[in-house]
Amino acid sequence: MPINVGTLDRVLRAALGVGLLYLAFLSGLPAFAAPVLKYGAAAVGVVLLLTAATRFCPLYTLFGVKTCRS
Repeated sequence: MPINVGTLDRVLRAALGVGLLYLAFLSGLPAFAAPVLKYGAAAVGVVLLLTAATRFCPLYTLFGVKTCRS
């Protein structure tokens, strides 16, 4: 898997992933009481954290995008 996620992109993905997981499980907001929204936000948060950790985004590969310098 080639690296195609840059540093700024990686930090933003990690922050958004943690934020979505917080909203889904710890916020207590009524909007996230519905299972579809709760688990949907959790799934997107986990995917964002995984792409930040591996520095590889499959969608970037499909569209030919590369946000890293090398």
